[in-house]
Amino acid sequence: MIDLIPGSEEEAAAIIRDHAEGGRPIAICGGNSRAGFGNAVASEDRLRSAGLDGIVAYNPGEMVMTARSGTPLAMVEAALSQNGQMLAFEPMDHRPVMGTSGEPTIGGVFAANVSGPRRLVAGAARDSLLGVRFVNGRGEIIKAGGRVMKNVTGLDLVKLIAGSHGTLGFLTELTFRVPPRPKTEQTLVLSGLNDAEAADAMAAAMALPVEVSGAAHLPLTVAWKFLAGKLPEGEATVLRVEGLAGSVDVRIEKLATAMSAFATVTRLDEPESQRLWQEIRDVLPYADGTARPVWRVSVAPGTGHQLVAALRLEAGIDAFYDWQGGLVWMRMEAGTEAETVRRYIKALGGGHATLIRASAAARAATAAFHPEPEAVALLSRRVKEKFDPAGIFNPGKMA
Repeated sequence: MIDLIPGSEEEAAAIIRDHAEGGRPIAICGGNSRAGFGNAVASEDRLRSAGLDGIVAYNPGEMVMTARSGTPLAMVEAALSQNGQMLAFEPMDHRPVMGTSGEPTIGGVFAANVSGPRRLVAGAARDSLLGVRFVNGRGEIIKAGGRVMKNVTGLDLVKLIAGSHGTLGFLTELTFRVPPRPKTEQTLVLSGLNDAEAADAMAAAMALPVEVSGAAHLPLTVAWKFLAGKLPEGEATVLRVEGLAGSVDVRIEKLATAMSAFATVTRLDEPESQRLWQEIRDVLPYADGTARPVWRVSVAPGTGHQLVAALRLEAGIDAFYDWQGGLVWMRMEAGTEAETVRRYIKALGGGHATLIRASAAARAATAAFHPEPEAVALLSRRVKEKFDPAGIFNPGKMA
């Protein structure tokens, strides 16, 4: 595969126009840290954003940053850390679980709408995105949004481009919100709850006025892998509280009192809490160096444990839960079991399953993204035709 690395937006547009005129497909790529994600793309050329890097504008007082799409995520986070700010959606690093290398970029984060444990209160990556610049499939440079959030009517291009995985356009620049980083955090650990009991406890915690910013359940099969085995013995249901030190102390105490009705509770101070949620974010238990299939399943929080229980009657499966049980990370012990997984999701009220990792053969035989209902699929095709009439961007990646 030939890497094409434009040094400017105009150069990227020229490359895309050339491919569109010739009807030649082109793979869109950031730092290549999610190599292999999605369905296979048949292309001899790969357009990379590595030459479009650097922070364009950043005034901490405005809590907004503008950066070129190829800017390493580490550079963005370092600049934010120096000013006590953060990406609220806590983006996952896919490299450990997918066994990839490369350098995650800010453009790749938004193109894949990557979101971590704080998603349940802070929203997804797209919810922090204010404006974008990108090149469409005609080679036209498009600007959408700006440095402030305004009411919109019609098609919101900013939200549409986030999560499109490079199928609608080549991102060149992004503007996004960067709120203050919490001064400290603590995590409450509830020990010994089974999956169903943990779902009830997490629902009760989220209903309390204590602003829980992370809620996950780690069954016995995975709990021992977190914090190098230093979590209390047994299953662990973990609840995070962030903010000013005095406020966190008061809220964690109130949460502990309420949760003591469900299980024995212990606390993790800031260093261990931060490490734990990073390991949850990056799916540490399944970063095992294998190609055993890993699914990312999003369902209603109360049905995640029901889905896992049903699947265990038909397949070998290990799982743990984030987002109050609404995000289920599942590792299959043999095949992908795609039909079974998606059948049970439908039976339990809907959701979607995305294949994150699998062998090359399994990927070739499995649709990586959840099939869309017919009406939605028709709309998606029409949108794709408007943005990329020649069909050159990542053809087949999401279909």
